[in-house]
Amino acid sequence: MESYLLDWLSLLLRWAHLVVGIAWIGASFYFIWLDNHLEKSVDPRVAGELWAVHGGGFYRAEKFKVAPAQMPAKLHWFKWEAYWTWITGFFLLVLIYYAGAELYLIDASLMPLSKGAAIAIGVGSLIVGLAVYEGLCRSPLGENDAALGAVMFLLLAAAAWGLCQVFSGRGAFIHYGAVLGTIMVGNVVHIIIPGQRRMVEAMRAGRAPDPKDGIAGRQRSVHNTYFTLPVLFTMIASHYAFTFGGRWNWLVLVALTLAGALIRVWFVMRHKGSAPAWPLVAGTGLICVLMLLFLPKTDDKAAPVKFEEIKRIVDARCLTCHAAKPAFQGLNEAPKGIVLDTPERIRAQALQIHQQTVLAKAMPPGNLTGLTDGERALLDFWYRSGAKGD
Repeated sequence: MESYLLDWLSLLLRWAHLVVGIAWIGASFYFIWLDNHLEKSVDPRVAGELWAVHGGGFYRAEKFKVAPAQMPAKLHWFKWEAYWTWITGFFLLVLIYYAGAELYLIDASLMPLSKGAAIAIGVGSLIVGLAVYEGLCRSPLGENDAALGAVMFLLLAAAAWGLCQVFSGRGAFIHYGAVLGTIMVGNVVHIIIPGQRRMVEAMRAGRAPDPKDGIAGRQRSVHNTYFTLPVLFTMIASHYAFTFGGRWNWLVLVALTLAGALIRVWFVMRHKGSAPAWPLVAGTGLICVLMLLFLPKTDDKAAPVKFEEIKRIVDARCLTCHAAKPAFQGLNEAPKGIVLDTPERIRAQALQIHQQTVLAKAMPPGNLTGLTDGERALLDFWYRSGAKGD
C-alpha cells in the first residue's frame, strides 16, 4: 500500500510540475516574443505596440517606456507559475533523488557518500549556484552582457564537471538542471517581482518609477529564456542513459547546454526579423556531433558469447524487476514495461541492455543485485558481436 501511494504521489507531482512549468515557460516565451515584435508607436510614452489575432478575437498590446500616466484598476502579475514550478520540482527532487539517494544519487565508484552527505551536497549546490550567479549579476560584470555570459558559461561547465565527479550521472544531470531552475526562479523572486512592486508603489505615490528596475527585470528575463532549453533537457535526460552514463558525461551536459542556448538565441533573434544562421547551425551541429559520438558500434570480430551465459546474467541480475510480475518490493510492473523473461525479449532489448548496464552502468539501480564487472564485460562482448550467440 505504501509503494502504491508513493507512486500516486510521484505521478501527481510530475503532472503538476509539468503543468505549471508549461504555464511559466509559455508566459516567458510569449513575453520575449511580444517584446521583440513591438512596433513603433506615435505615443512618445509608449515603447511599442502590437496587434494580434488569436482564438477568433483581436488583441492590442502596448509597452510603456517606464509606466503609464495612471495606474490601471486591475493589474495582472506573472509569478505563481514560476514559484510552483520550483516548489513541485524540489518536492520531486526530495521524493526521488533524496529519499532514494542510494539508487539514484550516490555512485560509490565515484565517491562513497553517506545518504546525508549526498543530500547536503545536493542542496548546497542549489544555494551556492544561486549565490554565485547573484554575485556576478550584481557586480560590475553584470553591466556587460557578453562578458557576463562568457563567465557564466565557464562556471556552468565547471559545475557540470564537479557534479559528475560527485554524483551518479543521473543525479548530476538533475542537480545541474535544478541549479539553473533555482537561478531562474531566483530571478523572479529577487529581481523581477520586487522591481515591479517598486514601480507600482511609485506610481501609487505619484512618483516616476525608477527605470533601472525595468532594465534589471528585462535582463533577468532574457537570462531565463536562455536557460530554459538546457533545463528541459536535464529533465528528460534521465530516460536516456547514453547521455549521462558515459565517462565524458559532463562534456555532454556542457555541449547540450550550449546547443540549447544557441538554438534559443536564434529564435529570439528571429523574432526581430531575419536572423543569422550561425546560432542555429552551431547548436544543431553540436547535437549532430554528439549523435555521431554515441552511434552504437558492433564488432563482427568480437569473441562469441554463448547466449545461455547472457540469459543466466539477466535472470540473476535483471529479472527481479524486469519480469511480468516483478519480485522486487514496491514494483507492481516492470520499469518502462521492459520485460526480459524470454530469449526473444532479451535479444529485442539488446541495445537498451548494453546502454544501461555497460555504457551507463545505471542498471541495476545502485547495483542492488550485484552485477559484476566480469558480467558487464560479457554483456559488452555479446552486444558488440551483434547480440548473437546460441
